[in-house]
Amino acid sequence: MLRNALESGDMYVNHSNEFRQFEDDLISDARWSHKAAVLAEIGQPILQSPIAQTLAGLRAKLEDRLVAVNQRVSDCVNAYIKVVGQGEKRRWSLIYPTAPETGNGPFYSQLPGIGIADLLRFVNTQTNFLDDFKHVLDRGVKHEPDPREILACVVAFGTNMGLGKMAEVSGMSHAALITTARSYLRPETVHAANDVISNATAALSAFKLFNIREELHSSSDGQRFETQINTFNSRYSPKYFGWDKGVSACTVVANHVPINAKIIGTHEHESHFVFDLLYNNTSDIKPTRHSTDTHGTNQVNFWILHAFGYSFAPRYKTLQKKTASLVGFSLPSQYPADMLIRPANRVNEDLIISEWPNIQRIMASLAQKDTTQTTIVRKLSSYARQNNTKKALWELDNICRTIYILDFIDDVELRQSVQKALNRGEAYHRFRRAVAFINGGKFKVQTETEQQVWNDCARLIANAVIYYNTALLSKVYEQKVAVGDLDAIAFIQGMSPVAWQHVNMFGSFEFSDEDPDIDLEALAARYADSVFWSNATQPGQLDLFD
Repeated sequence: MLRNALESGDMYVNHSNEFRQFEDDLISDARWSHKAAVLAEIGQPILQSPIAQTLAGLRAKLEDRLVAVNQRVSDCVNAYIKVVGQGEKRRWSLIYPTAPETGNGPFYSQLPGIGIADLLRFVNTQTNFLDDFKHVLDRGVKHEPDPREILACVVAFGTNMGLGKMAEVSGMSHAALITTARSYLRPETVHAANDVISNATAALSAFKLFNIREELHSSSDGQRFETQINTFNSRYSPKYFGWDKGVSACTVVANHVPINAKIIGTHEHESHFVFDLLYNNTSDIKPTRHSTDTHGTNQVNFWILHAFGYSFAPRYKTLQKKTASLVGFSLPSQYPADMLIRPANRVNEDLIISEWPNIQRIMASLAQKDTTQTTIVRKLSSYARQNNTKKALWELDNICRTIYILDFIDDVELRQSVQKALNRGEAYHRFRRAVAFINGGKFKVQTETEQQVWNDCARLIANAVIYYNTALLSKVYEQKVAVGDLDAIAFIQGMSPVAWQHVNMFGSFEFSDEDPDIDLEALAARYADSVFWSNATQPGQLDLFD
């Protein structure tokens, strides 16, 4: 009875983050008394507009899409939907054409190998990301940090090697590495260094080639990692760890670049962190559309992301079940009986209008970061916690979800885009797994903070390799544009910078003060030769550096 009361919100604990009263998670009464000023500071037009006006726009869009989508199916204009049967026995299914991208392949196999230490030093000469590793004391530091030691710590954590093993293979002092790690490697410094590399990648000419349908389309998903030492967020997951425990690393990937990441427990629902990861992204890469798999969806994400200017585009495992819960602004019986895709429920506009002030306060609380955004989203999307405000939010979410599903059914390019964005996330996961190859990819840390640092160090290494590849692609792209080689340009547009076959993640690590001997211009010049270009674009060719 106690558990059920806590989950339903009938009982709460004042000094708990998870089970305290929901109103305590929201913006304070004193601040909300200046509602107009708070909403103006947030700057989201939809929160400042009258709700009747917003509903009128959503009504027009939804009803128009219902008619248009069904008409295109009836006229056989939508060639990528398959309809079988007649009358009430009609059934439909979608066809999913694919457009794969090239990752590890001949293009990168033509390059000479480069050690991860040299690559990181080169990326630092281009971006100066090491400048963001500030000393924990921030003042009164008597000596400058040693870049070699910082890079060694990053590689030690990012590859799961640990400082002890790194001291053995690099010839550095173990005590010096421990001191450097404690002084300079913290979640905020590693995160800032990642942002610097991500921003530098976004400034390269090839970055815009990765746009999907002329927009920044990101995706997020969780990747499971086993933990050798039990931490507070380590949980059992027989599907992934058997009898052992582990955590999940949720990462947002936009145009192949991992722009934000967070370690969560495997017992936590990934959908509760989607808004948190997007809204708290501090890089210059700002996605406009975001995709997840079914685990990234809940009862409120469509509306929350819509309210803050994002287009939510998930991929459902069973789309047919979702179409059974579509909504409309009229009674289901008022829609034509021969509609193949039709609403099953009516939108409760009166409830939305009456609860709009409370919804505005919830949205303002999310924007102002007065409390953990994940906690608010979790409580809002929970089936156990129901009141009129949450039901009104679910109504708004159903409207946005219905419009999206209609677009998803009607637009084959949208389906391809969603799949493409999710594929990029999966490619990053494979890369992330290859980076953290030591110790079986298992975390061997004692705290959640250390898990975040180690994961962000692996992300930094991946970011550096992606920057290096994108910089090379940019040089080759500019080279082909200069000579007007349209076929080569089209090939480069389908390339992925998530490739690591030319990067040596193994062996000894030599960190020095000298600038790395890497000449991107010379590497790009190789691709101007017709024979070299043919080898780089034709699968199955022998590597020149075997």
